[in-house]
Amino acid sequence: MAQLNPNLRDGFGSKLGVIAAAAGSAVGLGNIWRFPYVVGQNGGGAFLLVYLLFILVIGVPVMLSEFVVGRRSQRNALGAFKKLAPGTYWHVIGIMGIGAAFFILSFYTTVSGWTLEYLVFSLSSSFEGKDKEELNVMFEQFRMSGLKPLIYQMIFMFFTAFIVFKGVKNGIEKYTKLLMPALLLIIVVLCVRAVTLPGAGQGLVFLFKPDFMKITGDVVLQALGQAFFSLSIGMGALITYGSYINSENNLSNSAFSVTLTDTLVAVLAGVAIFPAVFAFGIQPEAGPGLVFITLPMIFEQMAGGYFFSLIFFLLLVIAALTSTISVLEVVVAYVSEELGMNRKKATVLSAISISVLGIFCTLSQGPMPEIHIGNRNLFDILEFVSANIMLPLGGLLIVLFVGWYMKKDEVFDEISNKNKLKVRFKWLYLYIIKFVAPVAIALVFLNGLGFFGAFSN
Repeated sequence: MAQLNPNLRDGFGSKLGVIAAAAGSAVGLGNIWRFPYVVGQNGGGAFLLVYLLFILVIGVPVMLSEFVVGRRSQRNALGAFKKLAPGTYWHVIGIMGIGAAFFILSFYTTVSGWTLEYLVFSLSSSFEGKDKEELNVMFEQFRMSGLKPLIYQMIFMFFTAFIVFKGVKNGIEKYTKLLMPALLLIIVVLCVRAVTLPGAGQGLVFLFKPDFMKITGDVVLQALGQAFFSLSIGMGALITYGSYINSENNLSNSAFSVTLTDTLVAVLAGVAIFPAVFAFGIQPEAGPGLVFITLPMIFEQMAGGYFFSLIFFLLLVIAALTSTISVLEVVVAYVSEELGMNRKKATVLSAISISVLGIFCTLSQGPMPEIHIGNRNLFDILEFVSANIMLPLGGLLIVLFVGWYMKKDEVFDEISNKNKLKVRFKWLYLYIIKFVAPVAIALVFLNGLGFFGAFSN
């Protein structure tokens, strides 16, 4: 295997680049598509309050831990553990992370392709005059058509691979510094329009006024799971990006800034959606169809709906793209560094390999439902395995590695930039990583496997 010279590695050129890229990794369809309907199904403001608490207490320390592993090692998700824990089995974390990234991108590009199609629908006024049932039929016809979803999936993968192909500084950093401000601008415009709708106040009350009677054990677990998964923790993306952060960058500030950006986008998505939902008499717990069926119906009834429909689905495309870039980078960094392949070839090989599996994911959602195991098709299998097993298990092992295996001096040396920075609350951070985060992530893991549901029955 070719030996890697750390001095020749590409990397981020600025603090803004670090924040834009890592926040882009965290901000995705989970923030704009999943977060609003999960909030709607779990009581609104009560869920949001618990979610924000977990983001602050668990999210920031775990993200910081991944940055520490990445920058300390200057390696990819697998190479990091081989360097920091040679001769041990800790590198299994890296294997799981790379496997999760491979699986996630296979099915994530399927949904990302849907956002492209809906952007085209918006451009061509395809939603005009359609009620909820007709929009549902339109979505199902598109999904079942086979060829069109595949074409859009491949287009999305091409743009993702093109940016990663360009490198870290000239590709990922350059484009995320353009995409993230565009994303924030679009979502602010949507928020302004939403809060000016008649009856919008009910939506804001639902989102921001907590009803503490609605906080149940299930709501807490749902909020914990959403906080964990929304930050891209456990799949190697933050370790990989952390390895590109230069030694002068403040890791604590970066982790806090990325988490703040990710949370801000999720909350703004709620502000953009719930006032419109209440203004037009739609139930807030509309579920996963909220974006692809319910919102187009709302846009059709809204003054300026064509414009706002267009920029909303452009927002989804951008959010999806900033995430797919980071996921592909996890695989490319591994192939490039561990297999000794140059970056361009590694990008092409990784993109093609993932696309092959992705094709079957898309087909399993439409014309080939027989691609399944038990009652789950291939898309559902990969989503379940990665989201409910690989990511939480990877996240659990990462905090155990930083909290219990790495020496405290090594961890604090990295966080303090070799004692150049004053580290506040460092013992609180260590306590969370050693005790609180492992328990919290274990609960997410068990809940994802249905343990608590089975136990309650």
